[in-house]
Parts: sequence; structure tokens; C-alpha cells
Amino acid sequence: MSVLRPFSASDMFKFNNINLDVWTETYGLSFYLNYLSTWPDLCYVQAAPSGRLMGYILGNAEGSNNDWHGHVTALTVAPEYRRLSIARKLTALLEFVSDTVYHAFFVDLFVRCKNEVAIEMYEGMGYSVWRRIREYYGTLGLGSRGRDEEDAFDMRKPLSRDSSRRSVRPNGREMIVDHTGV
Repeated sequence: MSVLRPFSASDMFKFNNINLDVWTETYGLSFYLNYLSTWPDLCYVQAAPSGRLMGYILGNAEGSNNDWHGHVTALTVAPEYRRLSIARKLTALLEFVSDTVYHAFFVDLFVRCKNEVAIEMYEGMGYSVWRRIREYYGTLGLGSRGRDEEDAFDMRKPLSRDSSRRSVRPNGREMIVDHTGV
């Protein structure tokens, strides 16, 4: 049986099997350490009985007033462990903590518009598109002329504090903003 537990600094030495996936956005060690020290209650891993990491989530709490929310900064599952509801369990825990500890109005996340599998999964968990952000993801490789090239959907899920569901927009896919305005 696998274990859902808090993400620890030593897990950074064990997550290559997850981070080498094409859909996973990776960061420098200082980024992960900042999250673990600032929002330890919003960072979790799922580990197999062998200790091998199956997936992880990093989150934070941000915003102000009616925009106060939990944010999924990174959610990823190793390819060999996908379709086992690991992402759903990790996300549900972040939503629960955002709701009960941080009293957030909603949880949001950004996902590549081309990642149809992830978008469908998030919609199945109650998220909806709030807006499309132009050129959010960078692909600063050869031929990119040094600019971002891939759009993202900002997806949101209302929590109990958002009883009027102000964080839901029926025409979110039509609301297009530039990355500089985010």
C-alpha cells in the first residue's frame, strides 16, 4: 500500500523518475526548498511501499480579500503510476487544507492548453477554465526566438467560502489575457 505524506527536503533526491516527464515543469532546488519552508502543509508526495516516489504536489496560498486562494504550483505523477487516482488524492488534500486551514475562496492552477488529458481530469474534479493566458509557458529552445510560445488555461475550483461561486466563469475559454497581465 502506498503512502500519502508531507513532502520533505530529502524527497528532492528521489524525484527524477517524476521530473523527467515531458509534461512536468521543473524548478531549481531553492524553489522547492522555499515552498517546503513557507507552505509545508500544502506540499505532499505519494510514495510506493519501496519508497519510490509516485507523484507530488506543491502548493501555496496567495492573493488578497476575495481573491485569497490556494494555488497548485506543481502536480505531477510518474508515468508508470498514472491512472491510479494519485493526482486526485494529492489535489483533494491541497483543496482540503486550502479550505479548512487557509480559508481560501478557491483553488487555482495553470495547465498547458494542449494537455487535454490533464484538462479533462481537472474538469472531472470540479475545476473550470477561468481564462486563457497567452504565451504562459516558455519554450526557449532552438527556433523560439527567445519568447514564450504556449498558452495556459487558468482553471479554478470554488471552495466552501465561495458560496456564490464567483470563481466560476461560464465563458472562461473565451477570456484571453496576455502573460504580462497575469
